[in-house]
Amino acid sequence: MSRSWKTTVLGSLAVAGVVSMSGVTYGVSYGAEGPAEAAVISAGPDLWAAATIEPGREGRVEVGGYEGMPLGEGSTLTLTAPTGTRVTGMPFAALGYRGAVGQGGATGTYTFTGASGASGASGASGAAGEPAPAAGDPGSASDSPSEAWKRRTFPFLLSVGPEAEPGTRLPDCALVLRDAKGTVRERATCTVTVGLPVPTLSRPQSGVPVDALSRTVGTAYPGAQISVRDAAENEVCSTTAGPNGIWHCVPALALTPGPGRLQATATMNGVSSTSEQIDITVSGAPEAEATSSRQSRRPQ
Repeated sequence: MSRSWKTTVLGSLAVAGVVSMSGVTYGVSYGAEGPAEAAVISAGPDLWAAATIEPGREGRVEVGGYEGMPLGEGSTLTLTAPTGTRVTGMPFAALGYRGAVGQGGATGTYTFTGASGASGASGASGAAGEPAPAAGDPGSASDSPSEAWKRRTFPFLLSVGPEAEPGTRLPDCALVLRDAKGTVRERATCTVTVGLPVPTLSRPQSGVPVDALSRTVGTAYPGAQISVRDAAENEVCSTTAGPNGIWHCVPALALTPGPGRLQATATMNGVSSTSEQIDITVSGAPEAEATSSRQSRRPQ
C-alpha cells in the first residue's frame, strides 16, 4: 500500500475501547477467534461510526446518531467500505429492517421495511425463535417511521487486508442515509483505524521460577516497539520486534526476589496493544549481588 494516503493516528484507541457520544456509550470486544476490538467515536455532526481493526482481521462498526427528520418505509442506511477493506456481513437481522452486502463487499445497506406490527404489540418474537427485541432496538414491534433510525445503532462487519499497516486511518469510509425516494437526508464520514496485533510473552513461562536476570521472549508485529513492565508498572526491559516478529530482552536491573508479574506492551505509529500478564517467582541474589555479578561478566 502507498503511504501517501495514510494518516498516522497520533493518539491510540484503547483495546476494547469505549467512547461516549450524545450521552450514549458503546464498546465492543472480541476474542482471539472473533473480530478485533472496536470503539465508537464521533465521525460527523449527526451520523457517526468508527472501529479499530487489526490487519487481516474482521471487526464490527456500529453506526448511529441520527436525529433528523422522520424517514419511512423504504429509507436506507449505506456504509461504503474504506480503501483496503470490504463489508463481510450485516449481523443485525430482525423485524422491520433488512441488511444486504453490495457486490464485492464495497458497500453494506440496511433498509427500513416498515413498522414491525401494531404499535405497542405484546408477545412479538424475534427471528428463529429468539426473544422479541426490546422497545427502541432496531426491529422492535413498536418501531414507527418517525423512530426508524433514531436512538439506536446498526452493525456492519468489515474485513481489513493483511497488508494494512498498524496506526493508519483508512480513507473513503462514508455513511449515507436516504429516504424512500433516494434523496440523501444525511451524509457523514466514518473512521476505520488499523489496529496493532496483541503481542505475546512466552518466556519466562507463567508460574515457573526464574532468576533475577532472566531473558524475556515473545512475538509481536514486526517493527513494533516492545516494553516489558512489572506489577508496579516499572519498565523491566525494552526492544524492537524483528522482521520475523520475534523479540527478546534482558532486564536492565535485577528483578526483585519473590512473586511478581510481567506484561509486554507493543507500540507502533501511535497505536498500542498489551499482552496477557504472567505470574513469576524470582529466585536468586538480591539486586546488589546481581548487579555485581553482571559487572563481573563484562569483558575486561
